[in-house]
Amino acid sequence: MNEESMENKLPSISFIDEKLFKSRSISIFGQINERVARTVTEKLLALSAESDDPITLYISSPGGHVESGDVVYDMIKFIKPEVRVVGTGWVASAATNIYLAAKPSNRYSLPNTRYLVHQPSGGSQGDATDIKIQAEQLLKTKARINKIISEETGRSLEQVEQDTDRDYWMSVDEAMEYGIVSKVVKSVSEIE
Repeated sequence: MNEESMENKLPSISFIDEKLFKSRSISIFGQINERVARTVTEKLLALSAESDDPITLYISSPGGHVESGDVVYDMIKFIKPEVRVVGTGWVASAATNIYLAAKPSNRYSLPNTRYLVHQPSGGSQGDATDIKIQAEQLLKTKARINKIISEETGRSLEQVEQDTDRDYWMSVDEAMEYGIVSKVVKSVSEIE
């Protein structure tokens, strides 16, 4: 079979998007940025307008832009349909915050997924006053994220502050014990 005939047999992006929409599924793979936040938000709103049936969000991400993650976190909380999240590969940093937006009973994980919580990072530049302002904002962001992790996992704020002071990696079992993951699944049929 030559390349041209193989291309004709490959599904188009619109075909894949249509199938995902019909199955009420969304995926986040890779860095979280403004483009990803916009795309996921649009899909959440479209599926919400379509029906109140649950939406499944698959996440494998190293994290990314904190505020872009906040957009998705807030939208999951904002819409009427329940959102079930399925972690796969790695769910790290801002992706962990998105993952935590789902109700605890709706947080699923594939068996080989790793989870990471840590403090936000940022690059500062400019004059001393601007750097001071950026540092203050970064500390406020850190406090806000720690509060979210504490509230969503049931861990004490003091424990979360200690854990996020540096990179805190967890296996699936450790993430379950921590209160991030509710159920490890091996098949889509196990998602209720």
